[in-house]
Amino acid sequence: MDVPVTPLGRLVTTWGERPRGRPLSGAASAEPGTEGMVSIQTILFPVDFSPSCEGMAPFVKRAASMLRARVAILFVLEPPASGFELVARPLPDALEDRKRLACAKLGSYLAAEFPLHEIPRLLVVGEPAAQIARIASERGFDLIIMPTHAGTFRRMLLGSTSAKVLNDAACLVMTTQHAETISPRPLEHREWVCAIGLSADSGRVLGCAAGLAEAVHANLSIIHAVSAGERGLPVQLDLEERLHLAEKHAAQDRVAELQRLVGSRATVEIGIGPIKETLTEAARRLHADLLIIGRSSQPGTQGRLRDLTYAVVRDAPCPVLSV
Repeated sequence: MDVPVTPLGRLVTTWGERPRGRPLSGAASAEPGTEGMVSIQTILFPVDFSPSCEGMAPFVKRAASMLRARVAILFVLEPPASGFELVARPLPDALEDRKRLACAKLGSYLAAEFPLHEIPRLLVVGEPAAQIARIASERGFDLIIMPTHAGTFRRMLLGSTSAKVLNDAACLVMTTQHAETISPRPLEHREWVCAIGLSADSGRVLGCAAGLAEAVHANLSIIHAVSAGERGLPVQLDLEERLHLAEKHAAQDRVAELQRLVGSRATVEIGIGPIKETLTEAARRLHADLLIIGRSSQPGTQGRLRDLTYAVVRDAPCPVLSV
């Protein structure tokens, strides 16, 4: 059962009733697959009361201000896992006590940043990633913003909850590894980088990035990486360089065509090298406050994400918006 923690909980319910699928301005296209995504009017901010979530709060406020979007805070209470707790008292009683404590804590959590009378809060019980994706889908949220958690092992997995949400959620997801160590740039600083791979889905990704950038007056740059393998023998180097040059020219032509289709006029950079390093270095060099990357628009048998996407989200120097 979903438990509204504030009187404004009813507002969250109504968000799921509005029509979806409206294109972003500047993202219309005549080519299938280049359509823009919905405008961002509602943001879901899942919290677990960790320092990472406290560090993520300024990023949520910045995004909400920039997008003029409404925010709701969600806490997912996991069912009791302690054998002692379940033996000592019936499961329903233990769960009700934990829900009361969690509601009280959620009601006061980040109250200065998100006043209780303005920002609705919702508590649900279950597995965190599944419940976050469910609430986002059922209530019609356009964007989920959440941190990944630090720690050696969790860094490798991105944080299990974040990884699952990125894989399962149908809406846009913004996350960062560095919520506790970096601060958001000033609101007027709007340097965005869109990474595209020139696949069949690239038009959709660029259309979404271009539409969002236009809506908030952000300066959009496009980065495409031509993958470079290991350096071979000297006799191979000239051939490799010629092949990379040909790939670079072909990529420039394809990006120009995509920009024409989605109505974008972003600056373009074609890099040659390891893909993850090329993308993250471009974001760092351009002082980007957002790196936009694509996920599969359908879950499929292998999920929405691939290993490269996980690596980019984990290592990017700025928040990453996965579309």
